[in-house]
Amino acid sequence: MALTQFQYDEIEREYSRRQLKSQRELSKRIDYISKTIPEIDRINREISSSSLEQARKILQSDTPEDSTEYHKNIQKLIKKKAALLKEHGFPADYLNIHHTCEKCADTGYLSNNEKCVCRKQAEIKLLYSQSNIENILEVENFDNFNFKYFDSETINKDLNKTPLQNIHEVYDICQDFIKKFDTDYANLYIYGNTGVGKTYLANCIAKALMDSSHSVIYLSAINLFNILADRDFNRAQSHEYQHIAHHLTDCDLLIIDDLGTELSNTFTVSALFQCLNERIISRKPVIISTNLSLHNLQTHYSERILSRIVDNYKMLKIIGNDIRINR
Repeated sequence: MALTQFQYDEIEREYSRRQLKSQRELSKRIDYISKTIPEIDRINREISSSSLEQARKILQSDTPEDSTEYHKNIQKLIKKKAALLKEHGFPADYLNIHHTCEKCADTGYLSNNEKCVCRKQAEIKLLYSQSNIENILEVENFDNFNFKYFDSETINKDLNKTPLQNIHEVYDICQDFIKKFDTDYANLYIYGNTGVGKTYLANCIAKALMDSSHSVIYLSAINLFNILADRDFNRAQSHEYQHIAHHLTDCDLLIIDDLGTELSNTFTVSALFQCLNERIISRKPVIISTNLSLHNLQTHYSERILSRIVDNYKMLKIIGNDIRINR
């Protein structure tokens, strides 16, 4: 499950392609401006000439060179160039290089040599086949969310509200979760009967956060426990599974779908507790979608897991009939 050398090389090639594309696009814009606004060409030559002259003075002088006048002149030329661009209907940054990811300038790493979120997500896609999820998210997202499938008349006795009233409240909480994702630590426990839209809602949140450059791992409970079992029991290849442990702990958001559908045993109980506990300690959000009520959760797993979830998760119950039937 670790990245192969070929996969690493493919990520590096992708960043090289991005950088080359950006440089080519910038060259085209520079050529176009040279023909359209010749005055800017003259300003660029003057900036280059002034920079060379300043460098020559610094190299030939035994005392520190006062560069105040030089910097004033350069700023004046830059402002003049920006004014010319604006006058001709071009944005001020038209002659700047534009990267796919401005955070890391398409290198994959930040200034402190930490992996950029775009590189983390690229690795996650390879490790967990997120491309399939991305295809799903093109359909299952907040733009396509439809309230019309929720009953507006039948009052639920437990919640004393209709499914439509309930889903509006749940929807607003999810939007708030996204809005405050970078500032307010929170986890969501989304539960309810089969077909009420739990997975769809989790997909909507995943799409919104991935679109805002957050790293998201989306796994069914069965796949999660298979991965954890491989990590813990394939000792001969244990070094290959360090990537898994790292990404499950380090990604911005971990989504566990259909918790409770896996075969429950002492390993799954222990592995789930460890996974959730590590995320809580590092204050990394988790979303769980499940058919299990809190009572069933304790029966299915353990009181320790129930306690962690009750203390650290917002409980979102979705009520109503099977949406697939309503459709």
